[in-house]
Amino acid sequence: MDNLQTPLLVATLLAYVLAFMFYFITFIYSKESFLNYAKILTLVAFLFNSSLLIIRAVLINGLPLRNLFEFGLFFVWAITLVFLIIQYKFNLPVAALFVLPINILLLLFLVNLDVTIRPAMPALRSKWLIVHVLSAVLAYGAFAISFALSIMYLLKERLMKSNPAGRLAGILPKPEILDELSYKVIFVGMPALTIMLVTGAVWAEYSWGRYWSWDPKETWALITWFIYSAYLHIRLRGWKGRKAAILSILGFLAVIFTFLGVSYLLPGIHSYA
Repeated sequence: MDNLQTPLLVATLLAYVLAFMFYFITFIYSKESFLNYAKILTLVAFLFNSSLLIIRAVLINGLPLRNLFEFGLFFVWAITLVFLIIQYKFNLPVAALFVLPINILLLLFLVNLDVTIRPAMPALRSKWLIVHVLSAVLAYGAFAISFALSIMYLLKERLMKSNPAGRLAGILPKPEILDELSYKVIFVGMPALTIMLVTGAVWAEYSWGRYWSWDPKETWALITWFIYSAYLHIRLRGWKGRKAAILSILGFLAVIFTFLGVSYLLPGIHSYA
């Protein structure tokens, strides 16, 4: 079963690439007949992704949430899950043009990581692991979708001024719809991010004897929380549109830096993650 990991990871990547290509052909070249193929390929990629997580779980005899590779797999899985819900509930398949590239880039990073199974570090053998890391995965997946929706908003806004009759301007939803959906997704993701911070503090006290140590990953997770808190605050004060979209994008950039940048540039006690 261990030998299936790399082939299945590559198959997942290829399925997402093919799905993106079919979505691209559907919307950019007006080939509506390709849409069903795009949706099927997205589901296939999601199933491959899920199967890889299941195999990993069997191999380690637990949820695969212990290192960068496993978290990355769950990150891609969560992004796709939120996208599928958005696509089904709000009929917004065009969002795939902006969501799937995030998955593809993350998977291109993951295929270069070591998939070897190693014993978990003592700090990771805790009941808090599942709640803490799963809440992070769900929050980050939601924020990735809000990032894509915010990019769509800014692009739509610009195209409405420069080329309102163009093909891309026509296929993108109204700015008001994108703005509202981005807000709803962040509103769902914030409780999960808060749970991540709280359970992380409790876990840290249990493992290291202190709730907070200003480790780089802790610090950047808190910065991310403040950015999205500011987003929700300005929404309550009536700020919408461009300012909100820019803050949403900044928030996801903080997510990516917390996930990858800190791990490589600012290693600390969370360097195993």
